[in-house]
Amino acid sequence: MAGLHGHDHEHDHGHSHTPAPVAPWPVDIRLKRSARVLEVTFDDGNHVRLGAEYLRVESPSAEVQGHGPGQKKVPAGKRNVAIVDVQPVGNYAVRLVFDDGHSTGIYGWGYLAELAREHDRRWETYLDTLAAAGQSRG
Repeated sequence: MAGLHGHDHEHDHGHSHTPAPVAPWPVDIRLKRSARVLEVTFDDGNHVRLGAEYLRVESPSAEVQGHGPGQKKVPAGKRNVAIVDVQPVGNYAVRLVFDDGHSTGIYGWGYLAELAREHDRRWETYLDTLAAAGQSRG
């Protein structure tokens, strides 16, 4: 029995060598203040424009996301919010500082890629959530 168990263990261990998918890596991030847009170019050639309002309401901070599943809070009145600073965090993220004082969101490269990929669905959800709560973008 012990030999069989050892064989199973080796076999199971062999499955852990599957490489994890690699998220696109930003190679250029530019803040367009007048347009209130963050332009991100990824190493896969994808170039996206992410609006300040979108980035603010999708902040990865606990203030927006809550401290557990189902606790996300959707900030209202952010139509005219602007990004005032983009601060590098190591070589894996940026901290965005908004003119409404919000500055606790650290946007990792994987999260920026996810926000770009899921923009339309997330934006629709944001608008639906505001409408359901009787709130506006401001």
